[in-house]
Amino acid sequence: MDVLLVPRLLGELVVYLALVIPDLLPIVLGLATPLALGALCGVLNERSGVVNIGIEGIMLMAAFTGYLAGFATHAEIGAAAALALGVIVAVVTGALLGLLHAWLCVTVRADQVIAGTILNVGAFGMTAYFNRLIITPSGEGGAGVIPSVVLGLGPIAFATLALVGLVHFLLYRSRWGLRTRAVGEHPKAADTVGINVFRVRYQSVIAGCALAGLGGAYLTLESTGSFQNGMTGGRGFIALAAVVFGRWTPLGAWGGALLFGAFTALGVIVRVRPAAGEVGALLAAIPSFWYAALPYLVTIVILAGVVGRAVPPAADGIPYDKEARA
Repeated sequence: MDVLLVPRLLGELVVYLALVIPDLLPIVLGLATPLALGALCGVLNERSGVVNIGIEGIMLMAAFTGYLAGFATHAEIGAAAALALGVIVAVVTGALLGLLHAWLCVTVRADQVIAGTILNVGAFGMTAYFNRLIITPSGEGGAGVIPSVVLGLGPIAFATLALVGLVHFLLYRSRWGLRTRAVGEHPKAADTVGINVFRVRYQSVIAGCALAGLGGAYLTLESTGSFQNGMTGGRGFIALAAVVFGRWTPLGAWGGALLFGAFTALGVIVRVRPAAGEVGALLAAIPSFWYAALPYLVTIVILAGVVGRAVPPAADGIPYDKEARA
């Protein structure tokens, strides 16, 4: 048995990754964009005390409505205007679904997990139905893809970088952020000092879901230029894992999104830029479905290691009853 085999393979792998990192970085940023936007949604929601497992459904519905808007109008107003309209429609769709989720969780005080499940199930059913009813029979394409700005990345991908920094700043360096965090930690105390708990939670949920809607717009209008049933592919749930991994902070959640994006990109880069030598033969021998499953396996491993150590906001998932005693 060659005792140097493992160190040699590791060395070759390090050299290979060093060579492909310039090609890997734009791919990672692109793959991380919808995850980061979904994670920002989760951070804003849970920092205000509202659990939202419906990010997957919100992104899917926004991806569909954004694509549908471009699909229906590009012949009349031109591709560029139709794409811009599609982004706006996707963001508005996310905000409206956020309003629905806030009404169920904050006003009605419904079970927040059930409310998120309703969003997911409804989105999968409605998008599949209307896709088959409207888009598929037409045989026509949409408005195309938003042009790249630099490094193969479009404006939504670059806007995500700015949004991560902006949300982090607002959450930790603004009056609104202080109130949001107070409502998520101790809503009764926040109410006592004059903070409207209901209004703050509505604002946070709607704003967060609007960002998730932008993530849906990225999938259809900037990444693929098409819509497929269930195309979110679990990204909303991976975004929730990124929230936990990042300990409910925007920068930490973005780091989690980059990590998951990197593992997804590995399967792409191995096919596009195969390695040479023994490590190339080893990577090529791994079935492609393992690379496809890698982000989800990493999600499970990370959550198994993080859950229990990361502490969520104290009032996360607990409906606030103004009349109840503390």
